Amino acid sequence: MILNETSYFGAGCRSEIATEAKRRGFKKAFFVTDKDLIKFGVADKVIEVFQGAGLPYELFSDVKPNPTVANVQAGVEAYRKSGADFIVALGGGSAIDTAKGIGIVVNNPEFADVCSLEGVADTHSRAVPTFALPTTAGTAAEVTINYVIIDETKQKKMVCVDPNDIPAVALIDPELMYSMPKGLTAATGMDALTHAIESYITPGAWTMTDMMEIKAIELIARNLKRAVDDGSDREAREAMAEAQYIAGMGFSNVGLGIVHSMAHPLGARYDTPHGLANALLLPYVMVYNSKSAAAPKYRAIAEAMGVDTGNMSEDEAIKAACDAVRDLAASVGIPSRLSQINIPKEDLHVLAVDAFNDVCTGGNPRPTSVEDIKALYNEAY
Repeated sequence: MILNETSYFGAGCRSEIATEAKRRGFKKAFFVTDKDLIKFGVADKVIEVFQGAGLPYELFSDVKPNPTVANVQAGVEAYRKSGADFIVALGGGSAIDTAKGIGIVVNNPEFADVCSLEGVADTHSRAVPTFALPTTAGTAAEVTINYVIIDETKQKKMVCVDPNDIPAVALIDPELMYSMPKGLTAATGMDALTHAIESYITPGAWTMTDMMEIKAIELIARNLKRAVDDGSDREAREAMAEAQYIAGMGFSNVGLGIVHSMAHPLGARYDTPHGLANALLLPYVMVYNSKSAAAPKYRAIAEAMGVDTGNMSEDEAIKAACDAVRDLAASVGIPSRLSQINIPKEDLHVLAVDAFNDVCTGGNPRPTSVEDIKALYNEAY
């Protein structure tokens, strides 16, 4: 399994940026974050660590909610001019994915077009050493070998898979997540649940990843609504921070399925937030995938969601698992229909083609087709 070299957990652990920078002999940070985190003072919590340790930094905040090739290329140019020798990434998946792209291209300049990184790229050098601090409890970008960049010319989300991009240090500090609004807490939490369920039923799953994903599902089922209802609930925030990281440990090593394949074109074409797209589509795809070799695993999903399946048949346990996920999504305000988020119905065929060709489709437990995916989009419409 491929994991971070070092990980820190718990309130205030961001202070260990200074410890790790000193231990590794780094002299200057290239600080990648977004403008909202600067505006709302979250970035200040990391800048205080830099200043307290006398650690110089260069700020790069040109990060979009769905990062693009141009974002990464601008970051590469800024990094080279900065004189920095490591990257600190603060944010959700967008900021950390941008940092991963920057770090890979800086040390593998033959991929300067960024588009050639799509899929499994044959990079030869590790990315610039990166410390990643998530501000959302969902994407797990700080622990994965994946990152997603939009090719603006093709209106396509490129999923890049590369062991060389994993951050060297992950710092999971729930204090950086306290300011997340309810909607973002809900969507990113359901994104983490999608990671856990998809990687639990993918054909590549095995004993260790099963253990991780079931625990992640348990933590999310118990704590997501609490975190949404009361953002200052420290226990719920900490549990969600741990759950999304654990889910990421698993899926980064065994893959995902067509929930992600179907969500990616929505983000690329309409800028739909990734967590929201996953959360909306997950129950529909779970029903579809229950007609596969993964069916027996749905009982464990239902149990982890808090359902007593002792007297249930396999079909009843499958239904209970799907219903529990649907009910949790509804309880935190996730829309249940694509029409509610303004997806044009006439685009469903082209979306299905894009989804079928997505790198995540190969990890789905049930073989699929463009027509099957289009039917799922129609069902969710």
